[in-house]
Amino acid sequence: MTTDPRVAPPHLGSERDTLRAFLDYQRATLAMKCEGLGDEQLRERSMPPSTLSLLGLVRHMAEVERAWFRRVFEDGEAPMVWSDEIDFQAAYDASRSTRAEAFAAWEAEVETSRRIEREAASLDLTGHQPRWGGDVSLRMVMVHVLLEYGRHNGHADFLREGVDGTVGA
Repeated sequence: MTTDPRVAPPHLGSERDTLRAFLDYQRATLAMKCEGLGDEQLRERSMPPSTLSLLGLVRHMAEVERAWFRRVFEDGEAPMVWSDEIDFQAAYDASRSTRAEAFAAWEAEVETSRRIEREAASLDLTGHQPRWGGDVSLRMVMVHVLLEYGRHNGHADFLREGVDGTVGA
């Protein structure tokens, strides 16, 4: 990782603009952690028996985006990307995955999430989260997904360090 392409979130702004910017910053952080690595490096696992890898994190975050935006606000029956069931762990096994395949799925889900958020009249938009058995607001979903990225980007620091000895921001 030679340069930091991320756009910093604003110091001042509306709640929605701030949430949107922080979420995009975290998305860009995951992409940055994978920058410059080939398929084999991206598939490198943290340590047995874990299947966790940078590519697995990208796949997992595609599932998170789908489950929290598309399935909550548009299509509660939309299938998961890599699982016939609602199994977020299945995405971690990227042993047969490629950068092109994982990033295409992740980027498509991010674009769908962004569209859903942009089209919503307000952060008070509600949708049904079947795993929680109740309705949730767009505000809550954005915060939840932001926290997911923050947690997994912390893992990505250590995975990247294991691949090439660097730790990013």
